[in-house]
Amino acid sequence: MIALTRTNGHQVFVNADLIEIVETADDGTTVVGLTTGNSLAVAEDPGAVREAVVAFRRRIAGVD
Repeated sequence: MIALTRTNGHQVFVNADLIEIVETADDGTTVVGLTTGNSLAVAEDPGAVREAVVAFRRRIAGVD
């Protein structure tokens, strides 16, 4: 799981395996779309979300 921050400032933990798409909305908000059909508006930019997923996968694979 990766830690992200909702736009209201609350931290949430997201199952990185469920992330299907990360995009920037017209208002500049980053939206994380999940395979479940749910979506989250988060404070992190798309690159930071990507880096969090890559870091998570490296931890799981034992590659640091």
